[in-house]
Amino acid sequence: MNRPTPGQVRIIAGSLRGSKLPVADRAGLRPTGDRARETLFNWLQHEVPGTRVIDLFAGSGALGFEAASRGAAGVLMLERDAELARSLRETAARLKAHAVHVEAVDALAWLGRAAVPSFDLAFIDPPFDAHLWQQAAEAVQPWLADRAWVHVELAAGAVFSPPPGWRLHREAATRGTRHQLFRADRGGADTLAGDSTVTGNRP
Repeated sequence: MNRPTPGQVRIIAGSLRGSKLPVADRAGLRPTGDRARETLFNWLQHEVPGTRVIDLFAGSGALGFEAASRGAAGVLMLERDAELARSLRETAARLKAHAVHVEAVDALAWLGRAAVPSFDLAFIDPPFDAHLWQQAAEAVQPWLADRAWVHVELAAGAVFSPPPGWRLHREAATRGTRHQLFRADRGGADTLAGDSTVTGNRP
């Protein structure tokens, strides 16, 4: 959903709780809202501390900074817009978010390099009009550590087929957006309590 872009969003919880993140006026820039992020990180419960995170289309950095605030060991933000990437670096310096590293690069081009399976959590939230969900999911797959978590934010009517080995753990929807959390499982049981669940609750 291409909802109006606010001038800033806030970090919900953790060491950076309440910190403001600037949101530039850019076509397609659609930061994940407070309630959706709260729902996502509730799903992940205590899984974030110590994880290695990649945010493929960082934009405002809302997801990546939230992960850093909640104890991620390292957060790599990829953002091809040079001005947005510079803003992300400035925000990381201002917040002393030392776990955050920003690269001004096209995410798919970056992922095209020789892969090292090193990320425990990935965020895939490209501009909706770019329709990059499928390409990004397939490109990030070799970079994922075994049993990594992947969050995909989709337009309500988007068609998306998860790569082999991805199991849907949670799903929720707003009026124009679907939020899906997958486990890139190559064998073994799920570590979160309960079986895979689909919910219609609005984040």
